[in-house]
Amino acid sequence: MLEKRSVSLLGHRTSVALEPEFWAALGRLAEKEGVTVAGLVRRVDETRQASQALASALRVFVLKEVT
Repeated sequence: MLEKRSVSLLGHRTSVALEPEFWAALGRLAEKEGVTVAGLVRRVDETRQASQALASALRVFVLKEVT
């Protein structure tokens, strides 16, 4: 089941739906880097290609970081 969370990107609120396992992994990665999950989401958003959905970019980011 997907879990929706709201984040602020470029001054606008948006919601992202990910599986709880991906949110947990993002939390661990954010803690490891000393940033908030929202900060990490913003960083991924800033570096993703315009054609890539944010949720997809976050999943790819997590997979790259944990493998």
